[in-house]
Amino acid sequence: EVQLVESGGGLVQPGGSLRLTCVVSGVNYNMSPMSWVRQAPGKGLEWVAGVSSGIPISKEYYADSVQGRFTISRDNTKNALYLQLNRLKTEDTAMYYCARALRPDSDFSPDSPGTQVTVSS
Repeated sequence: EVQLVESGGGLVQPGGSLRLTCVVSGVNYNMSPMSWVRQAPGKGLEWVAGVSSGIPISKEYYADSVQGRFTISRDNTKNALYLQLNRLKTEDTAMYYCARALRPDSDFSPDSPGTQVTVSS
């Protein structure tokens, strides 16, 4: 059974930072491209960032809205995916999910718990 579990969210002031973690089990993680998506209250899913499998070399991709502020990375030895969030804005407030795709299809529906990021003063 494939499982994805996100953690690391919280309440942070504008301009602050957080580091999200997603741990994956039940799949050959090394071969899986991965991504982060988010859903703000009352809005649809938004793709945030993706990273290729890393074999032979990983490559990162970002939404324009987070380029230069967020960094996606992976540790294949730990089956882990990370998202470093810097210079957070109130509009980054959302539930964040990881996904086993570089850029999930429009019909993607998360089946993992997600982790809540709230940016507020």
